[in-house]
Amino acid sequence: MLKLDKLTLDMSADGQIMDSSSRTLEKLEKGNNKNGSVKQVLLDGCVPFSHQVAGHKCGISNTGVLQHPDGTILKQLQAPPRGPREMNFYTQVFAKDCTDKKLLDLQQHLPKFYGTWRPRESPHELYLKLEDVTRRFLRPCIMDVKIGRRSYDPFASQEKREEQISKYPLMEEIGFLLLGMRVYQIDSNRYITHDQFYGRSLGKDSIKNGLTRFFHNGQELRRHAVSLIISKIQSILRWFESQTQLHFYASSLLLVYEGSPHRVNGSKHKPAEPGTEHQQGEPQSNSNNSHETLSFQSSLTHSHPYSEKDEEIGMGDKKQFGQEEAVEVKMIDFAHVFPSNNPDESYMYGLRNLLSTLEQILKD
Repeated sequence: MLKLDKLTLDMSADGQIMDSSSRTLEKLEKGNNKNGSVKQVLLDGCVPFSHQVAGHKCGISNTGVLQHPDGTILKQLQAPPRGPREMNFYTQVFAKDCTDKKLLDLQQHLPKFYGTWRPRESPHELYLKLEDVTRRFLRPCIMDVKIGRRSYDPFASQEKREEQISKYPLMEEIGFLLLGMRVYQIDSNRYITHDQFYGRSLGKDSIKNGLTRFFHNGQELRRHAVSLIISKIQSILRWFESQTQLHFYASSLLLVYEGSPHRVNGSKHKPAEPGTEHQQGEPQSNSNNSHETLSFQSSLTHSHPYSEKDEEIGMGDKKQFGQEEAVEVKMIDFAHVFPSNNPDESYMYGLRNLLSTLEQILKD
């Protein structure tokens, strides 16, 4: 059993509970604004993660997931029981002494876990330190898809269940929900983004068009990317079909493919310009590239489940892409994972429906 540090909680001016890291972020953000800084720098040189398309936010400016100077991402531990439950899940799956074959097989479908991290400015707060699966992409196109027929766990109150059902009543029938996406457009050299409200607006007759939009670069449908992502989702489905020990609720798949071909219409492709996003997206700062030149200086007070050298954590230089390297599919968000003794039919239902929809896109 993992021993967790006590989370420090305060009440904000409007009566909402705030943890100390939120207060630290608030102070840093105010300081940055006073100094007129354009790029927000928080907590030991970390910056807001520029590729987040969904998920929990923190801080007064909805900072959300942070990116460490070494290239990894930092996800603040949620309040109990969700945060400790997610940390326990990652710790068990990536434990050095893990001998459970199902958990060992699961590792390939998750972002790598590098333990926990504490900022100097707020040492009592805890962050999960995870692989940035978008880092090796030049122009990552990203979509977060919540999987399963229910987005609440078996211990949720009736009020919570009704709240989740009301957000997307079709979840039980469709089996998945598009939480957010950002897609690189070749013709305009910009990203377009869609948030969870777009996903919730999609019905049975429009969900395929919503998915198709993720794979369209403004000139053509990226059929090869669809095919490669189908293959990776099928591999995840095979894992679920072979295991009966875990059930996943309100968990997502993160789909990523390379939006930057080496050449377009015979001419070399230019990098996207900073600050060129449409709709709900934040300006693309391209901050990932700068991390490769930053020194690795941090007050890390965590254990590494892996034996990789620190400089290898952030993936190093971006790779040239082969067939499989051009896409990535990872399971994320594990605050609602519970032990079981039967197959996770809800999650598998969502995976199969997602696969069926993607396969239909290829047929059209």
